Amino acid sequence: MSLAAALDVSHLPDYTHDWALVDVETSGLIARRDRILSIAVLTFGPDGTQTDEYSTLLNPGCDPGPVHIHGLTAERLSGAPSFEQVAGRIGALLQDRVMVAHNAQFDYDFLAHEFARARLYLPVAQRLCTLALNRRVEPPSVDLSLASLAAHYGVTQTRAHDALDDTRVLAGIFRSSLSEAARLDVPLPLVPCPPRQDPQFAPNPPKTPCAYRNPGRLTPNGPLVQGMKIAITGEAATSRAELVARAVAAGLNIMSSVSRHTSALVTNDAASGSAKARRAMAEGVTVVDEHTFLKLLGEVRPGTPHENQTPQKTPEATTPATPPTTPTPSPTTTAAIANMPAPRRPEPKHSARPFGRRRVLILGGTHEEASAARARVVELGGAAAINLSASVTDVVLFPGGELDRRMTRITALGLAVHAHAWLGAPAPEPADVPAQDDAMTDILPRGGVIDLPSLPAPDQWHVSASWAQQASCEIDVVAFVLDEDEQVSCDGDFVFYSAPESPDGATRLLCDGPTEQTIAVDLAALPSAAHRIAIAAAIDGAATFGDIGAVQMTLAPGVDAPATAQATLDAATSERTLLLAEIYRRGPRWRFRAVGQGYDYGLETLVRGYGVDVE
Repeated sequence: MSLAAALDVSHLPDYTHDWALVDVETSGLIARRDRILSIAVLTFGPDGTQTDEYSTLLNPGCDPGPVHIHGLTAERLSGAPSFEQVAGRIGALLQDRVMVAHNAQFDYDFLAHEFARARLYLPVAQRLCTLALNRRVEPPSVDLSLASLAAHYGVTQTRAHDALDDTRVLAGIFRSSLSEAARLDVPLPLVPCPPRQDPQFAPNPPKTPCAYRNPGRLTPNGPLVQGMKIAITGEAATSRAELVARAVAAGLNIMSSVSRHTSALVTNDAASGSAKARRAMAEGVTVVDEHTFLKLLGEVRPGTPHENQTPQKTPEATTPATPPTTPTPSPTTTAAIANMPAPRRPEPKHSARPFGRRRVLILGGTHEEASAARARVVELGGAAAINLSASVTDVVLFPGGELDRRMTRITALGLAVHAHAWLGAPAPEPADVPAQDDAMTDILPRGGVIDLPSLPAPDQWHVSASWAQQASCEIDVVAFVLDEDEQVSCDGDFVFYSAPESPDGATRLLCDGPTEQTIAVDLAALPSAAHRIAIAAAIDGAATFGDIGAVQMTLAPGVDAPATAQATLDAATSERTLLLAEIYRRGPRWRFRAVGQGYDYGLETLVRGYGVDVE
């Protein structure tokens, strides 16, 4: 099979790479626990010519898991080689090539763990996800699953969940996706992949969640109360393991760092200068020595249990609560919050509004003009695009928009281009505007809320943030799993690039490219104390969200499922941190809110406000 059958991209420098297309079948979905059962690798040169092909079954030495999906029984795998025996062959195929897969982080994580078990590193410097690429292209397919994209691009699929056949199907999809990306001048969503070893990226074993709410600081000469957050630093006569075990058994919450929410720091040398001691002094946290702490452990007072699925404390018609201890917002932020519309359920998806099936790209103008124009598009029932894709139906130009580099491609594509006055009195949608798959998507305004479907409903939800390609800065998406007191229960409930998975695996960060990151939440796996998952973005550098422009949020019940809701957020101007969205409890139900609330300070202040201190 040749990738060049539909398009030769060897003359396009940004598209010219050696490729290794990969598919794995696994015994489960958790890379740190489950194993690869079969793998296929196809390699291609920059001109699209296939250079090699390799596939094999693998003996995982464990139960093969969902045989009804992959058909790989223990009997079929019993005579196959182990991964360690073929790791060298696989590594040679991946070396110096861009790894390509559908939902590439899944395949990459499994390969990284398998190579680590074999005491080798995974020789992949860059990866490309065809899911992320097609999210940029936005083809009019039913969804972005391998089967749906194969049907859309006319690729024959004969044996689903067979690694070799899936990889051959992937080659056809990738070929057509590259063609569409080149036609639209879409930058490839390449993800850098530094060498990884198992101890660096496998999450810590989950600790038993504390069953009690944090009652606050330990007062001098006062008692310990169940739920107090305790940090320990320095040498002690009692082993650290015993101190932790006794504290946990008494109902205390042991933290690995100190924040303003810490109840007490246990240390025999408060002047040691350790990071925890310095933070405790800065925050005014009570400090006790080992002997005093052990004595207090003998009479720990009863605490208040966490509420389970109680109503959200923040009233429905108010703006999201500001995290504790956050500085006063700038005047720009204050004005933006004051003008934030009250959260509401959007109008029916099939309303007869003028822009019911339009996706409009705004070019040029000031940040405020472009922001207001996108809000107007949503008001008219359409969707505001932030990148040029196959789903864009109209382009609106403000002064300076004609100089945008995308205008050459927009003209070549024959898209309808309008002056900004068109939004004041838009023409009715023409009958020949093709129906978009996101016609089933709720388009939310800033502050808009929807209920997540009640039973039967998916437990896995993906909240994705995407933005225009940036050359001068990087954007990091993070998540906080918060209790009813707006605090993290442990440091692991702060999910970010260096800790991309909460200890229980319920909340994960997925990096799909330089312009898109996703927070995946498994509602069924969240601890009972979890009442809100706050999702934010922060800029690494001197730029602000006014420089970045709009951030598009999508909510979907799966990695390749159609979006349930979408919102375009660009209210921020001088802010460097933006609270994007939240999934929160409202009684027994879960809800999603598009937030769009910005702060002028950096991520560190937001993190500390939620009770985490990151070195």
